Amino acid sequence: MQVTNFLRHHFRHFNAAALIDAADGYNKHLADGGKMMITLAGAMSTAEMGIQLAELIRQDKVQIISCTGANLEEDIFNLVAHDFYERVPNYRDLTAADEQALLARHMNRVTDTCIPEEEAMRRLEHSVLKFWEKADSAGESYFPHEFFYQILLSGELEQYYQIDPKNSWMLAAAEKNLPIICPGWEDSTLGNIYAGHVMTGDIKNVHTMRTGIQYMMYLADWYTAQATDDSTVGFFQIGGGIAGDFPICVVPMLHQDLGRTSVPLWGYFCQISDSTTSYGSYSGAVPNEKITWGKLGEKTPKFIIESDATIVAPLVFAIVLGQ
Repeated sequence: MQVTNFLRHHFRHFNAAALIDAADGYNKHLADGGKMMITLAGAMSTAEMGIQLAELIRQDKVQIISCTGANLEEDIFNLVAHDFYERVPNYRDLTAADEQALLARHMNRVTDTCIPEEEAMRRLEHSVLKFWEKADSAGESYFPHEFFYQILLSGELEQYYQIDPKNSWMLAAAEKNLPIICPGWEDSTLGNIYAGHVMTGDIKNVHTMRTGIQYMMYLADWYTAQATDDSTVGFFQIGGGIAGDFPICVVPMLHQDLGRTSVPLWGYFCQISDSTTSYGSYSGAVPNEKITWGKLGEKTPKFIIESDATIVAPLVFAIVLGQ
C-alpha cells in the first residue's frame, strides 16, 4: 500500500484530487458488483502500461477492453522485441536528417521510443500470416484480437519473449479470453500488412478479418447480456479518439436503434485527457455533454483528470490494485 498511502497523503487538490476520486469511484463501482471497460488510445502499449493492465486483468478488475489496433499489436511487439527497442530521450532535438537516419535503420519512432521493424513487426507478420491464411483457406473469419489470441496461446512466439510474460496485457487477456473491441483496426501496422496480403492474393477473402461493424454488433450483445441494474458497466477512458468514442456509443445505439430501453446507461465514467474542450474536441468534452447523447445519466459518477495518461493511469491503477 506504499504507493496508495503516498497518493492519499499528497494528492489533495486539483487534478491530483480528481485522480483519487476517480480511483475510489472505480473501486466502489467494482465493490457494488459492477463491471469495467478500459479504453486505450495513443501508444499506451509502447508506454508499457501492460505492466499494470495485465495485473488488472488477472485480478478481474477489468471485464472488457477497447483499444486501437496500434495498442493491440504494440504490446506483442514489446513482448517479442523489447531488447531491440531504442529510447531517444532527446527526441525534441532531432533534425529531419536524424529522423531519416532512423528510417534507414528501420527504427519507427513513437515519441521517445523506437520500435525495430525487423524484430517486432516482421517477426509478428511471419507468424500471423500463417494463421490468416489457415482461416482463409478454411472459410473462417475472426476478429483481430482473436487471431492474436490464437498465436499467443499456440506458444509459437515464446521463443522470442524478451520481457517477463506477466507484463504483457495481451497475453493476460488471451489466457482469460477477455472480450476486446478494436475499432478501426485497419489503422495499424498489421492492418496495413493485411491489406497488402489481400491485394497480392495471399488472402482470398478480405472478410477473413471481421470488421468494425461486427465489433459493434458483438459489443451490443455483450453489453445487453452483462449490464443490469444490479451490475452496471463502467467506462474508464485513457486518452481520446476511436478507442473511446466507438464503444461508448453502444448505449444510445441499443436504446434508440434497437429499442432495448431497459438496458442501463454506463454506470461509471472517467476520462484521462489533455484535450481542450474549447476546440470542439469530442475527446475533450466534459462528461456532462455525454448526457445529451444518451450515454451517461444525470446521477452517473463522472470524473475527468486533465493530465498525461502515462503518468496518471498507473497511479489510478496502483490504488485499484491496492499497491
